[in-house]
Amino acid sequence: MDSFNDVWEKALSVIRDRITITSYESWIKLLRPIKFENETAYLYAQSNFQKVLINNKFKDEIELALTQVMGFDVSAVILSEEDVSRKVANSRQIQNADDIKFDEKDFGNLNEELTFENFVVGDENKFAHAASIAVANNPAGAYNPFFIYGKSGLGKTHLLCAIANEIKKNRPDSTIMLVKGEEFMNEIIQAIRNNQQAEFRNKYRYVDVFLVDDIQFISGKVSTELEFFHTFETLYEAKKQIIVTSDRPPKDMATLEDRLKTRFESGLIADIQPPEFETRVAIIKRKAESLNLNLSDDIVSYIATKLKNNVRELEGAVKKIKAYSLIFSDQPPSIGIIHNVIQSVIKENVNTAVTPEMIIDHVSRYYNISKDDIYSAKRKAEILLARQVAMYITREMTDTSLSLIGDEFGGKNHSTVLHSIKQIEAKIETDSKFKQIINEMMENIKKEF
Repeated sequence: MDSFNDVWEKALSVIRDRITITSYESWIKLLRPIKFENETAYLYAQSNFQKVLINNKFKDEIELALTQVMGFDVSAVILSEEDVSRKVANSRQIQNADDIKFDEKDFGNLNEELTFENFVVGDENKFAHAASIAVANNPAGAYNPFFIYGKSGLGKTHLLCAIANEIKKNRPDSTIMLVKGEEFMNEIIQAIRNNQQAEFRNKYRYVDVFLVDDIQFISGKVSTELEFFHTFETLYEAKKQIIVTSDRPPKDMATLEDRLKTRFESGLIADIQPPEFETRVAIIKRKAESLNLNLSDDIVSYIATKLKNNVRELEGAVKKIKAYSLIFSDQPPSIGIIHNVIQSVIKENVNTAVTPEMIIDHVSRYYNISKDDIYSAKRKAEILLARQVAMYITREMTDTSLSLIGDEFGGKNHSTVLHSIKQIEAKIETDSKFKQIINEMMENIKKEF
């Protein structure tokens, strides 16, 4: 054989006969040979996800095929774009395996520091915590799908990552994908725009554990819900674990397709409530301990009394106190400093003032209507509805006058704005589902911005 390319072509023929045609076409065929050195074959994958999946599921087949072709034991190393040094801008420039940097980091949004061990359990979250442990110990065998809901900052993402980290620890060969709902939506939009739906589906439909954080962001997005539904069905039928989080239960997601609500409700649903005083104290102490920060019981109690909404606020306050202690190392934090820290945390967690531009942007994406059409004078039914909804929400969520709203919407006059708002008010009065949709949109606008 003249080159490693020839070796790889023969190995491909062997592998093709041993695995399904779908697996071959979707994964193995896309690998590129780099070089052969010291009884090791270096192969290039187009993405870190592809690399991890092939390492988990097909590496043995690749090494067996290469060994059969070469006549002696061969090891395989799969490299991806993430492994390429900055000097190597794209795959066509790869000339030597020495130019490649190895990177075994996990894909997705998985935070390895978020584990069950550092999750503070209280009455308000103990059911969700116990169920999460059960899912982690028996993926697809305990509760599938598993749905966790609760307001922002209460620990949903922590439990999601804890499940993934526990599965990764106990079942290192598992392929785990964690994605945020909004990222999932954006990837679909990009895939449709670039005609890459097949690549998108390959990314999500061959995993062992599929975790989606903040699923509410796909609600009402027709293309996204359709892709998610088929991904859900494919994984569920293959007995793969599905876990999602949301800021509300399925029944309260007005714009979510009924078939998806049904799928979510067929599994286990667990909620997380805001932490009680005792839990808040435990969270503060745990965070202070992790930062080597000594806080008196009086200070801990003071923080726990003032900050009641969520875990994120509590941990943010402790981090800020730690920063103060580093600056003023010779002084223990006083109640005055603690008070200032708490006030700054509260201000940081107040939503940024919503503007008409933000609302128009959100409504535009929700209805899949361009912003130019919303600003225009077009009277097509779907454009008119989106425009009227945006005007109504602007009036509800901002202190913008009717005249200024008209200016924001392309120079509409006062009476047009008033008529639009009254049209939406009348529809809300007579259509309970529409009312729920509007309320849900306003909640999402608050969270998004």
